[in-house]
Parts: sequence; structure tokens; C-alpha cells
Amino acid sequence: MVDNGFLQGNNLQDIVEIYMADLVGDKVYLKYGIEFPLLIKFIDANDLLSVQVHPDDNLARLRHHAYGKTEMWYVIHAEPDADLYMGWKHDMDRETLLQALEDNTLVEHLNKEKVKPGDVFFIPPGRVHALGKGIVVAEIQQTSDITYRLYDWGRVGMDGKPRQLHVDLALDAIDYKAYDKYKTEYTPETNNTIPLINCDYFTTNLIEFDRPMEKNYMALDSFVIYIVLEGSLGLEYYKKQRMDLFKGQTVLLPAEFDQVRLLPYEPSKLLEVYVENIDLNMNNTLENFFGEGMIV
Repeated sequence: MVDNGFLQGNNLQDIVEIYMADLVGDKVYLKYGIEFPLLIKFIDANDLLSVQVHPDDNLARLRHHAYGKTEMWYVIHAEPDADLYMGWKHDMDRETLLQALEDNTLVEHLNKEKVKPGDVFFIPPGRVHALGKGIVVAEIQQTSDITYRLYDWGRVGMDGKPRQLHVDLALDAIDYKAYDKYKTEYTPETNNTIPLINCDYFTTNLIEFDRPMEKNYMALDSFVIYIVLEGSLGLEYYKKQRMDLFKGQTVLLPAEFDQVRLLPYEPSKLLEVYVENIDLNMNNTLENFFGEGMIV
């Protein structure tokens, strides 16, 4: 929902429908129409979450007439010795996975990562993952609600029965290969824009600053999202208008904003998110992706 200004109270889809490319950018609008392409979340894990996996676009299209889910986590807070599960310790296969689920030994095959604030994890479709207790993350993802729950640590729901799993669906979605690294490496640098993730669905950068910064988006052709991780700042935009932003707030800048200034009131840190790698191949536009006549 829009929080301020004359559009206050309208939802995001309403204003995309009205302002179209002025809000999201020409290529983004041609690709996604009135569906905003990203979801931005804060996840506060007070317990170990289920082991999940997401399908890619092709599998999600065939099964659900929807997009798949590519996502990333930026760790905002982590308790001492907090950890999460990301990918496999070693290459897996279906038979080994099914046996591990039957024997309740899946955790022995999962790669476990100790985490600290500032850690970044890219989660492509097919990568098994589970967020651990005592961790708060900012999650940036494709607009999709398709999640296959593979394992839930033997927990039961309010009805006393085990929560539903989606093992059969997950088997075709999983990437069974193990990788050398799952954590994204980067070097923080004050008063500069540091790239974190650049993929087909979103680009995420880290900005740490203690002096004013000018941001020029004239050539970007995309909306920009700021997620304030630390500190407080003034955001100066169209015709020198200014709004104050504080830790935990998220703001959406329309694509028609060519330039903004970031004015820190104290040392501050934020994530900068936008969409730049748009493939306008007609086979990938919404109408053709979901099938002719599908109303979205």
C-alpha cells in the first residue's frame, strides 16, 4: 500500500496499472505488465524453518501457470553461532535423497553455514535451503508464491498432524549438485556502491555511506527500491523534495526519477534493488509465457 502523498491507500498493482512504465520502466512493463516483478520481505526466524526448494520458470509454467522463484538473502541480524542450511555437502541423487528422508537423516547431507550480519546468499531455483533460528534477513525474490517443502524436522501443525510436504513435486525441481561456495563474497567500501547480486530477475547493491551521495538513474529504465539496513537519512528527489528514512523502512522510487540524493544523518547502510537484465524475447513476455488468452 502507498504510505504517503496523494496516492496514499492505493495498492501497488493499482498504481502500476495507472502509471505503467513511468513507475516501473519501459522494459519492465513490457515484460511483466501490471504485475510488480519483485517481492521484498523481512524474515525474522524464531525457529528453524523448513527445508525448501523452488522451481524455475519452465517447471512453474508447466505445473502452475506461474513464474518460478529466484531469490536472495541479506543477513541483517544473527545471534551468536546462528546458522542456516544452503545446498548440499556433496553431490546427491534421487535415490539417496529419498532414502535420507525415509531414514530421517537428511540433515547429514545438507551444507550448514555459520552466519553473521552482512552475509549474502543467492538462492537460484533448485537449491535446497532452510533459514536457522535467531536470524533476520532481507529477502528479495521474484513475485511468486511457489514453494516445495521437502522436510520439516518432524514438526506437527496445530491439528497435531505433520505439516504437508511436497516431496514428489520437489524431486524434479532440485539441483542435486554440490558447489564449492554458497555464500556471496564482496568487499564493503564506504561511500561507494558495491555489487552483490546481478541476475535475470533483479540486481542488488550495497551502499554504506557517511556523506551525501548522488545517484543517477537516467539510463537505468527501472524502478529502484531502497531497503534501509542501518542509520537514518534524507532522500532528496524530484524538485528538491525530501523525505526521511529510518532503519527498517523500504521505499520505491519510480522509474521516471532520473536522479536522487542520499543525505545521511548518521552513518547509514542500505540495499539498492532494481531490474536491469530484461529479455524481451516474445516467448518470455507474460502473454506468451502463460498462454494466449490468460488474464493476469
